[in-house]
Amino acid sequence: MSTQTHAFQAEVANLLHLVTHSLYSNKEIFLRELISNASDACDKLRFEALADSSLYGDQPELRVRVAFDRNARTLSISDTGVGMSEQETIEHLGTIAKSGTREFMSRLTGDQKQDAQLIGQFGVGFYSGFIVADRITVETRRAGLPPEQGVRWVSSGSGDFSVERLTLPERGTRVILHLREDALEFADGWRLKELIGKYSDHIALPIQMEGEKWEDGKEEGQPGQMVKTGDWETVNQATALWTRPRKDVTDEQYRDFYQQVAHDWQPPLAWSHNRVEGSTEYTQLLYLPSHAPMDLWDRDKKPGVKLYVRRVFIMDDAEQLLPRYLRFVKGVVDSADLPLNVSRELLQESRDVRSIREGNTRRVLTMLEELAKAPAEAPAEAPAEAAGGEPATDVQNPPPAGDRYATFWREFGAVLKEGLGEDHANRERIARLLRYASTASDTPAVSLADYKARMKDGQKAIYYIAADTLAAASHSPQLEIFRKKGIEVLLMTDRVDEWALSYLREFDGTPLQSVAKGAVDLGELQNEAEKQAAEAAAEAVRPLLDKLKDVLKDSVEDVRVTTRLVDSPACLVVKDSGISLQLARVLKQAGQPVPDTRPVLEINPEHALVKKLDGHARFDDLAQVLFDQALLAEGGLPDDPAGYVRRVNALLV
Repeated sequence: MSTQTHAFQAEVANLLHLVTHSLYSNKEIFLRELISNASDACDKLRFEALADSSLYGDQPELRVRVAFDRNARTLSISDTGVGMSEQETIEHLGTIAKSGTREFMSRLTGDQKQDAQLIGQFGVGFYSGFIVADRITVETRRAGLPPEQGVRWVSSGSGDFSVERLTLPERGTRVILHLREDALEFADGWRLKELIGKYSDHIALPIQMEGEKWEDGKEEGQPGQMVKTGDWETVNQATALWTRPRKDVTDEQYRDFYQQVAHDWQPPLAWSHNRVEGSTEYTQLLYLPSHAPMDLWDRDKKPGVKLYVRRVFIMDDAEQLLPRYLRFVKGVVDSADLPLNVSRELLQESRDVRSIREGNTRRVLTMLEELAKAPAEAPAEAPAEAAGGEPATDVQNPPPAGDRYATFWREFGAVLKEGLGEDHANRERIARLLRYASTASDTPAVSLADYKARMKDGQKAIYYIAADTLAAASHSPQLEIFRKKGIEVLLMTDRVDEWALSYLREFDGTPLQSVAKGAVDLGELQNEAEKQAAEAAAEAVRPLLDKLKDVLKDSVEDVRVTTRLVDSPACLVVKDSGISLQLARVLKQAGQPVPDTRPVLEINPEHALVKKLDGHARFDDLAQVLFDQALLAEGGLPDDPAGYVRRVNALLV
């Protein structure tokens, strides 16, 4: 049986629709693509002119111009680049995914190829114009050809195109987009300048637009309008800010750029401009905002770092470049190693991506460490650091404005705590950045290192308590013995605290212990006489304990004499291995399953209310009130609030 080979057939109109509507999810991308193509055309002429300077003719200037006519519904992008001959126009524009840039690059050798910073490599960017246009006209003349060999190419994207000769006095290319009705937003000067600033500010050629000024209506009641002045103005910086040396960028420019990338009109707390060199080369310009956005707790929201590849904008929110717990960080990452894919919008996981993410994480943590160490009156200058210990340059933070780390912690501290469970490699660094209120300070300014430095002699653990509010934590009866002994206890009030601390069992070799879990063992801080007195008290009230346990058997796992209460009659605790009552409430509120665990009721036999229990006529009611009060003091609510009120009222009569 003979074998026959056939060429693939394609419906060109459908293919164009696929290219323009599937590869590009954001229609404004077309302007980036066409300006990048225009820049490539100028770079090609520059390279070819190295061998033949006559190609410049009487037009030595290389530039890109963007013009629009709202009445005619047209938008044009023109350049003074290499242009195309008739045959090149047919080949490059008439063949989808045929890249003139890629073909040009293949002809370069040696230093020429290394120095070429040409963007378009895939040959589909031009067709992105059909996202907003129902017809595209291209007028072009190749450098070195006479004016009468100009070419006009026209297509509506339906599967065919037309080509005709025309006289063009100037070399280069002009792409004219005949805008659809729903794309007239791109026939507006302010809108175009915004997009050029967002996507093409880095282009190393002047991008010009005709200047506009406001003109009042000529007659009374007639509205004013913007009119063109006839003067061409450069609207781009011609170099990306992050590519400039530090000495060429002012603090004000850094702040202005932050406003642009973060859409935040408040100044940042700090920034780091860092160029990493080594096996993976990239530039990072990362900012710490000064206030939390409204969607901070939306974990589905992507991080706010913009990704560029060799100065070409790829995407706004590159979620692979930062861990979730640093989702508040804003800025730009420009990689020299990541490949450009067909759409320029899809970033695939790779070794380079992981390296950049790790480097970004270290950089942000370094900024935070410097903020935490810096006094309020001195600037926080972050030392240069690169991934893998590789050299880095250009690091800068803004001048001080009060206690910036306190500001950061107030806005983003709860989010940073998520890193204890998500980032094992940097857990110790994150732990040193944590700040809490304590029984010695109502403000969340106590670090674990500070706490450990002032631990009492003989203290074997870092003690903490978790509650819904600072008042509930600081007034908890479980703190009474610690206050009596002068032992500091950390007060944790964020919903994420207990979950996060499940991943942090110790700090610098010292275990963390919840005061609401297990029996209190103060070790050397409790003398032998106190221990013997507690054992004797427990033995003396054992019948009372058994009776309470029988009455409250559906609510508690056990009843025992306390070692932590001084002034209160009772409190609720859980076993060391159990889930705390506060965490159980948080999980229930989040709709998560909660293990069915019952607390332990601890009673203070020296309290008058407990002494009144034994032999009381309404023992059962008084026992239930004792339990409910302990639950209220812990931050919970009785299962039957009305029943609690009824019992209290009956006892008061």
